Amino acid sequence: MIRRIIPLGFDSFGVRSMATYIETDDVKVILDPGVSLAPLRYGLEPHYLELQRMDEVWSDIRKYSSEADVLIVTHYHYDHHDPDYPEIYEGKLVLIKDPSENINFSQRRRASYFLNRISGFAGRISIADGNSFRFGDTLISFSKAVFHGTNSKLGFVVEVSVRSGGEVFLYTSDVEGPSVEGQVEFILAEKPNILFVDGPMTYMLGYRYSNRSLKASIENIIRILSLRCVETLVLDHHLLRDLRYRERISRVYEVAEEFNCRVITAAEFSGRSIEMLEAHRKDLYEKYGGWEELRG
Repeated sequence: MIRRIIPLGFDSFGVRSMATYIETDDVKVILDPGVSLAPLRYGLEPHYLELQRMDEVWSDIRKYSSEADVLIVTHYHYDHHDPDYPEIYEGKLVLIKDPSENINFSQRRRASYFLNRISGFAGRISIADGNSFRFGDTLISFSKAVFHGTNSKLGFVVEVSVRSGGEVFLYTSDVEGPSVEGQVEFILAEKPNILFVDGPMTYMLGYRYSNRSLKASIENIIRILSLRCVETLVLDHHLLRDLRYRERISRVYEVAEEFNCRVITAAEFSGRSIEMLEAHRKDLYEKYGGWEELRG
């Protein structure tokens, strides 16, 4: 059975991350052990409170990585992996997004650097895309490569399912929705009880994310909920960069209530307060000032 699901870093914690620890009777797994911050938001660099939170999250990632048997990297953006700390992969089975197929130039280059860095540390490295790995009664399955977002511009990711003792946990990685049919197929097939979704990128609505994509994402989430298997839906990551996130997807909350499914953030799943530090960056500078005021 699935014993523990522990979100380690999410946007609702105040950082860019989807790092998650999963423990079953058979295996301990870390999904996407990385964390970062937006270099600029509202024309402002990260506030010192964001930097402090990133250090806290990274400390937790390192702690749980030391306990894990398997580390999974669903794609090669730096909020999902960190090539500068290869020691966290020491002796581990590392399951990775295919570094040569269905990958754009930027991620291909990052993947090459990452694999060179961990090659002397990892116990074994295997391609995840479309494959399954069994550990006793636990089955970890991966989708084929799906778009990072609405098209291939930002590359591809793999979705992850952990099935154990009749329970299914599913993690979409960076689908920014899901607004594309290929991103939904794996979820519908796996029929998860607990579903962690990278929600619509509404903070860039009308700029890099269209109203059409938002509409498709809401419709697809409702399709998933209509299976009536999802008991807990965690929506986070890109969605939690928008202060109006609940308003943007209000229909999802309405339908979920009809289906007795709770829709929450990773922070709420963890029993902690939502802290959207990036979305509040301007307010943080106005309230607390920057490093100069802190030193004073």
